[in-house]
Amino acid sequence: MHNNLNKEGYMLKKRAFNKRLLTGSIIAASLAVSPAFSAPQKNKWQAPQKNKWQMPDPVTDADYPPRNIAKDELGKLLYYDKILSGNKNNSCASCHHALTDTGDGLSLPVGEGAQGLGITRNTGTGENAVHERVPRNAPHVFNLGSYEFTTMFHDGRLQKSDLHPTGYMTPAGDDFLPGLDTPVAAQAMFPVTSPTEMAGQAGENEVANAAVAGNVREVWRLLTKRVTDIPEYLTLLFNAYPELNSDVNHINFAHIANAIGAYEATAFRADNSPFDNYIRGDWSAMSPKAEQGFTVFNTSGQCVSCHSGKFQTDEQFYALGVPQIGPGKGVGLNGHDDFGRELASGDPADRYRFRTPSLRNVAITGPWGHDGAFNTLEAVVRHHMNAVSSLNNYDDQQAVLPSRSDLDAIDFQVHNDSGSRTALANSIEIDPIQLSDQEFTNLMAFLHALTDPASVDLRATVPSKVPSGLPLWD
Repeated sequence: MHNNLNKEGYMLKKRAFNKRLLTGSIIAASLAVSPAFSAPQKNKWQAPQKNKWQMPDPVTDADYPPRNIAKDELGKLLYYDKILSGNKNNSCASCHHALTDTGDGLSLPVGEGAQGLGITRNTGTGENAVHERVPRNAPHVFNLGSYEFTTMFHDGRLQKSDLHPTGYMTPAGDDFLPGLDTPVAAQAMFPVTSPTEMAGQAGENEVANAAVAGNVREVWRLLTKRVTDIPEYLTLLFNAYPELNSDVNHINFAHIANAIGAYEATAFRADNSPFDNYIRGDWSAMSPKAEQGFTVFNTSGQCVSCHSGKFQTDEQFYALGVPQIGPGKGVGLNGHDDFGRELASGDPADRYRFRTPSLRNVAITGPWGHDGAFNTLEAVVRHHMNAVSSLNNYDDQQAVLPSRSDLDAIDFQVHNDSGSRTALANSIEIDPIQLSDQEFTNLMAFLHALTDPASVDLRATVPSKVPSGLPLWD
């Protein structure tokens, strides 16, 4: 059950809290000398002022689509079934498993061809080994089924939009299928089209051939046929979508993606953290340190400037100077750099910008950064306090990367190149801030208070078998 306060009582408590928070912020501002309060520099990011110190509204059932049990159960099986990969050797869960906090615990995933789960995952063997690392960190899936989330991927290349007939702006352009229920369902259309993530390399299978050719419609058609050729899946699809009138010819990959999105929205909902209960009116839900940390979050820490709203994200894009590791996205030094949002928007002003992540369950969803460069929550928070210094003094031993000599050789090429690193440093849009040791400790306590205890054990969301008969485990 998700608690809801009496509206009048909640508003009275919320106003009382905001008054306390504002008083605390005035005192903090008068006592602290911090670069965060200096005059903004030209062309530098500036914190938005609207509702700057407001406690967010509590998350409720109204923030999520109504549950469809038939879609949910179908999606649960599809999410874990390797039938959706070209070589039938990995699934959505390979990099976003419930047992690894909906990520994989690695800085950068190893997708098609890899074996194992989480930090034990390796690069595979022989001719079936991975071709390269996936260039960006596998983001967690918590709460992405909420209506609050309209942008997907680190670079925001999928966004809900009324400007496109399908309702989404995506890399597929006019080839994208209509009928996607939610952004998280729309997102599920794409990993299967990536040779590195799920499809495989040219010549290995017909799905891979279509993916390498850029024919996403054919990828989706082939995978849909694989699924509908399995009688159990066909029955489940007809149960989940009665509007199909039991006609297999009406099924397309959007039905598969919608089911996966429905499962993700239900299984990975996480809004019963101490912080959630606190803003619902249980003032004892957070420890005193966490409560003081929430004040730091909203004042001297400047975190709320980007991490705002019900899920602590404004879904905008900023250049934070996170060290570049891994194979990159085909740009910059030897093609191993990653220009972030620019690659989706085409605007050079967006170079090195990445989407603000939600902070729900942030303490359990590392490594952190768009490429997982930081292996502790403390390290990534300290990076925000002085990004230039952190970038230039980065310890690459933090990176969690399954070793293979040819992959290792390129992992830090861009970071170790002074020209590339200087360009990244010059793009940084956040100014240094200073926090006392106590402020930092309190801030960390607050970030831990964003963890929903139910998210720590998600074994009940994992099926015991899947209709394809393929193994769940490597």
